[in-house]
Amino acid sequence: MIIDTHSHLNFKAYDNDRDTVIKRNQKEGVVCIDVGTKYETSKMAVELAEKNKGIYAAIGMHPIHIKTDLLKLKMDEEEGAFAPLGEEFDKEKYKELAKSNKVVAIGEIGLDYYYKPKTKTRLEQFKEKQKEIFLQQLDLAEELNLPIIIHCRMAHQDLINILKQKNQIKGVIHCFTGSLEEAQEYIKLGFYIGLNGIIFKLDLDEVIKNIPIENILVETDCPYLTPPVEGRDKRNEPIFVKHIIQKIADLKGLSFQEVAEKTTKNAKELFNI
Repeated sequence: MIIDTHSHLNFKAYDNDRDTVIKRNQKEGVVCIDVGTKYETSKMAVELAEKNKGIYAAIGMHPIHIKTDLLKLKMDEEEGAFAPLGEEFDKEKYKELAKSNKVVAIGEIGLDYYYKPKTKTRLEQFKEKQKEIFLQQLDLAEELNLPIIIHCRMAHQDLINILKQKNQIKGVIHCFTGSLEEAQEYIKLGFYIGLNGIIFKLDLDEVIKNIPIENILVETDCPYLTPPVEGRDKRNEPIFVKHIIQKIADLKGLSFQEVAEKTTKNAKELFNI
């Protein structure tokens, strides 16, 4: 068994062949955690998990979906027909989804300062709104005793400061793009480092070499971040997590099997599966 700890089979990109992709996962022994980004995709993640062996769900609101008039963004066609920056966080609706025994985490939640308003005042308001909703979702995770899956882009220091105040919560920093020092800081706080196809685009070799395998999770973030060996224009799938495992193995001087076994053990322990 291999566990892809971050997939989006709930996205529109799989509407034409989702069942076929899921069967490929099952045939190859790949279990995946399907991750919500807002209420609609969280609900679909739960539905997929309940209908299919080898799929678990995470539910939560990605910062790009937090309702605000401080910024305008275009819709992501691969995610589906949902406009960004348009959802009010409704804790009770997410709690209802969490009644499913296939829900193993709150996520994908966090901070994202990549897209931002142009003025300093609006930027600060934008950041504060994200922090507010993030804290509400951390409270939900605490209440439900679930780990969290964190999205962080250009906001590591703010995120670390918040997590230091919430030191009972554990989880994973999904699609890690920070420095070795930041990775070590997260590990000290009890978090795992999630590695996916971004490791083929950014130079994260020193991070991978220097953090313990006991603190690493593997993921795809499919349909995004396809490993180059599969072709740049090809849609990503959970079974391609094998390429992430192989690169980690090469960098750490371990076998593919060792990395697969240890990261699977890590995922089972974090998500209680």
